[in-house]
Amino acid sequence: QVQLVESGGGLVQAGGSLKLSCAASGRTFSNYAMGWFRQAPGKEREFVAAISWSGGSTYYADSVKGRFTISGDNAKNTVYLQMNSLKPEDTAVYYCAADFNIVTARVGYWGQGTRVTVSS
Repeated sequence: QVQLVESGGGLVQAGGSLKLSCAASGRTFSNYAMGWFRQAPGKEREFVAAISWSGGSTYYADSVKGRFTISGDNAKNTVYLQMNSLKPEDTAVYYCAADFNIVTARVGYWGQGTRVTVSS
């Protein structure tokens, strides 16, 4: 059974930092990418960042470029999201995604989500 377990969310003041982690278990994710999406209250889920296990390429939404950094350990099936210079508009539930096809945007597996709240 595939499981994605996120951790690291919480409450932080604007300008602060948080680091999210996502550990995948149940199978090896060597294809496609792993990444992060987020969903703010009343809004649709949106792409945040992804890392391709094939070559290590990284991808970011324009809204987080320069502030967020995605990294991962393929051997451990773990992906991280370092979030710096956080803004109130970054407040959302952050979801880990595995078997993420960047071309088609199809996601094979989702985590349960971890809440990030940025106070002004």
